[in-house]
Amino acid sequence: MHELSIAESVVRIASAHAAGRRVTRVDLRVGHLRQVVPASLEFSFELLADGTAVEGAELVIETVPAAGRCRACGDESEQEGLPLRCARCGGLDVEVTGGEELLVDSLELEEETELATTGGTGT
Repeated sequence: MHELSIAESVVRIASAHAAGRRVTRVDLRVGHLRQVVPASLEFSFELLADGTAVEGAELVIETVPAAGRCRACGDESEQEGLPLRCARCGGLDVEVTGGEELLVDSLELEEETELATTGGTGT
């Protein structure tokens, strides 16, 4: 279950960039070729966010489809699955151009004034 280690990294990254503010939303881009199970990642994220600046944050996962460029004919296309195959000529010499992403795309944070008015707890 590599989703647990991915969630751990996401929580660590979000907490580091929060600079003491509460994180309310994390946008994550995950490539299809990463073979991440969204429900497992969401569960792991909630579990690991507990007690951190990320606790209660909404995790939004954007799945990026696999894509490739055929080295034989130059056609670029989305890929349905493995093996990667050119949609035009059927060739198997396909360079991956998308679907390997795994990144925190953006964070939404509480304003510092909100923390000050609530005594710094964010609740």
